[in-house]
Amino acid sequence: MTTAEGGKRAQYPFDVRHADVWKIALPACVAFITEPLAGLVDITVIGRLGDAGLLGGLVLGALVFDFIFSMAYFLRIGTAGLVAQSVGARDPRDGLLHAVRAIGLAVGIGLLMIVLAGPMLWLANWLLAPEPGVAGALATYFQVRIWSAPFSLINYALLGWFYGRAAATTGMMLQMIIHGVNIVGSILFVYVFGWGVAGAAVGTVLGHVAAALLGLVLMARHFGGVRAIVAAVVPAELFDAAALKRMFGLSRDLMIRSLALMGAYAYFAAQGSRMGEVVLSANAILLNLLMIVGFFMDGIAQAAEQLTGKAVGANWRPAFDKAYGLSFQWGLIIAVCLGLAWYFGGGYVIGFMTTNEEVRAYAMDYLWLAALCALTFMPAFVYDGILVGTTLNVTMRNGMVMSLFVFLAVALLLQPVLGNLGLWLALHAWFLARGGIYWWALERRRASLFAG
Repeated sequence: MTTAEGGKRAQYPFDVRHADVWKIALPACVAFITEPLAGLVDITVIGRLGDAGLLGGLVLGALVFDFIFSMAYFLRIGTAGLVAQSVGARDPRDGLLHAVRAIGLAVGIGLLMIVLAGPMLWLANWLLAPEPGVAGALATYFQVRIWSAPFSLINYALLGWFYGRAAATTGMMLQMIIHGVNIVGSILFVYVFGWGVAGAAVGTVLGHVAAALLGLVLMARHFGGVRAIVAAVVPAELFDAAALKRMFGLSRDLMIRSLALMGAYAYFAAQGSRMGEVVLSANAILLNLLMIVGFFMDGIAQAAEQLTGKAVGANWRPAFDKAYGLSFQWGLIIAVCLGLAWYFGGGYVIGFMTTNEEVRAYAMDYLWLAALCALTFMPAFVYDGILVGTTLNVTMRNGMVMSLFVFLAVALLLQPVLGNLGLWLALHAWFLARGGIYWWALERRRASLFAG
């Protein structure tokens, strides 16, 4: 350790190796992959019923909750960045105060979502303009899944704390419980009990409840029980004005960032919905395949997040630069491999996911373009991790908003002429714009992250 002198921040040197990246990335990849797999199972169990309306309702319902929950995703990424920096700065409480603040906020926001369920469903129907058959399935799914809101948001806060401490194996276990219970429940409730779309929603709710309860138990055990946590959390520190201001500023910027992110996906889905059930369903299948690739990439982003955040907390730039370089090196390797696997194997997955021949054929026409996303969105994913770890929330917010305008401009220009092809090209433009903006902004700020 290099101690602080003359008002300079203390430095805590450490090295970053390939093994350090994969110690976090591998369990994170395994964990994250269960999320789109759960989505694939939900789509498959409903898609194989042969009703495009039910499938469309499920897809839009899942999208609505992705959008709603994205507004509170700062509970996960904000907590992870703050905790990683606390670990780097040798906080003896492992970022406990950050986690407790986030969990309290999660409960409040989740209960508010339940209260506002009716208006949110009305707004979703107005924005997405689903056809009658799709609208009925959407309402059924929404009315069940909304009850998962408090538990889903508690899981965000818990995962932020676990991953911020580099406890990736525990985070992996919790995410596998969320989606494992979801997968088993969806198959059971849809195929055995015949509950249809509602059954898929019940499986999702149960998964989030189980993981939240277990995560809280594990967190309490880490600190020696609930009494030990109560003793460690000093109210004056918990409600410290400067800490709360930082947290809410971070939360505000990350919420705007998440809204812009989900706004792009919502626009993509809404435009597909307006082109009919076949286009909507085909795009949904391809997007779920994209999410599988994306969640593999998120494993590398998770490693970049924890290691760069720890480097900033430790005030040690060599570790930051090494983590930065290794994250992009492995990100490129994974992107190329997954893109090729998607292109050559995607047809088999599409054929399994739906029995509708028209949807199958349409999805195959766009498979090559969708598989190319593995390369175009890689830089944006890795930079997301670095910016979360360094808590450069304003940079994340501004970059996401600016790239959203690029996406909308390209979509408005090309979709009227090229139809769905123009929509997919706009998606690529969005990914590339995000990566370029983040690179430019981070290069200007890199030196200022470290003092002394």
